[in-house]
Amino acid sequence: MKKTATIYRMHTDKHICPYGLKSLDLLKREGFEIEDHKLSSREETDDFKKKHNVKTTPQIFIDDERIGGFEDLQKHFGKANSDKEKTTYTPIIAIFSMTFLMALALSFSQYAAINWIWTIEAFIALSMCTLAVQKLRDLNSFSLQFITYDLIAMRYVPYAYVYAFLEAFAGIGMLAGAPAWLVATPALFIGIVGGVSVFKAVYIDKRELKCACVGGDSNVPLGFVSLTENIMMVAMATWMFIS
Repeated sequence: MKKTATIYRMHTDKHICPYGLKSLDLLKREGFEIEDHKLSSREETDDFKKKHNVKTTPQIFIDDERIGGFEDLQKHFGKANSDKEKTTYTPIIAIFSMTFLMALALSFSQYAAINWIWTIEAFIALSMCTLAVQKLRDLNSFSLQFITYDLIAMRYVPYAYVYAFLEAFAGIGMLAGAPAWLVATPALFIGIVGGVSVFKAVYIDKRELKCACVGGDSNVPLGFVSLTENIMMVAMATWMFIS
C-alpha cells in the first residue's frame, strides 16, 4: 500500500524554507509519495496559517491528519530528540578531531613522517586558534557565558573580550615560533586563571553551567572539556619555557 503525505511549505523567490526541505527529505527517506504544495508568497503563507490555525510552516499531513512541522514529523517517526537545549560534546569533538588531523597532515608534509612532539605542539596551537575563532565570531555572546564563571571576568567584564584575543595571539605566536616570553606568558596566565575558575565553579561550587570555550550560546557543559582546554594551554606554555 502506498504511503502518501501532503506538505505545505514556503517557497518564494526570496525565501525557501529550510525546514520544508528537511521535511521533504525525511518523508522521502520514509518511503512516502509526497503532494508538495509550495506557498509562493507571504500573503499565501499567512492565509494558509490563518485557515489551519497554525503559527508556522511547513505543515505536514499524513492520511488527512495534521502532523505538524519538521520537529513534529521527527517525533512521529520516532527520530532522535532535536532538543536545542540538550547538552552535547559534538562541537568540541569536531574541533579537536580536525585540529589533530591538521597537525598530523602538517607534520607529514614537513618531515615526510609523523614527528609526534611537533604534532602535539601544532595540535595545541591549532586548537587554541580554532577555539579563539569560535569566541571572536560573536564576542558578546561569548562574554555572556564566560562572565558567569571566570574569576577575573566576573569582577572585570572587559577581560572576557580580552581573553579571546589573548588566546588567538598565543596560538598564532606558537605556530610562528615566536619567543616563549612573548606568547607563552599570556597562554600561561589565561590557562591558569581559566583552569582555577572552571575547577571552582564545577567541582567546588557544584554549578551546572554551559561552557564558553567554543563560543557563545554553546550547549557544551562546563567541566572536564573546559578544564582540558586550560590544561593544554598551561602545558604548552610550560613546555615552551623549558625547551
